[in-house]
Amino acid sequence: MNLRNIANAATHCVNPNITALVRRYMGEAMGPGRKPMPEYAPDESITIQFQPLTKGDLQHVDGLNIQGLFKSIHVNGSFYSVNREMQKGGDLFIVDGKTWLVIEPLELWPDWSRLLVCLQVDT
Repeated sequence: MNLRNIANAATHCVNPNITALVRRYMGEAMGPGRKPMPEYAPDESITIQFQPLTKGDLQHVDGLNIQGLFKSIHVNGSFYSVNREMQKGGDLFIVDGKTWLVIEPLELWPDWSRLLVCLQVDT
């Protein structure tokens, strides 16, 4: 039973779902100067829902000692932050031309995830 779909039936009226592109991290390849460069699977279109962070989430982010603009994403499927053991991580979501990096899966279920994401600044 996909609880996200059940809850989403009620919440999308107040907080609409949006379409995003997702880039799943596939590993690294050697770039110029033997510098490791991330490789991504081809972009795929996906439906997500942004949510504000809870008080507990904000305290967790504060404990991670990182700065930036953070949000929570609810999405069907599994997505990952850096996990060296599983050799996964660094998944990206592109929404309205802005890139959001998965910092940590807050909830990781077989059919849906709630993810902590951080807005990336292009340099």
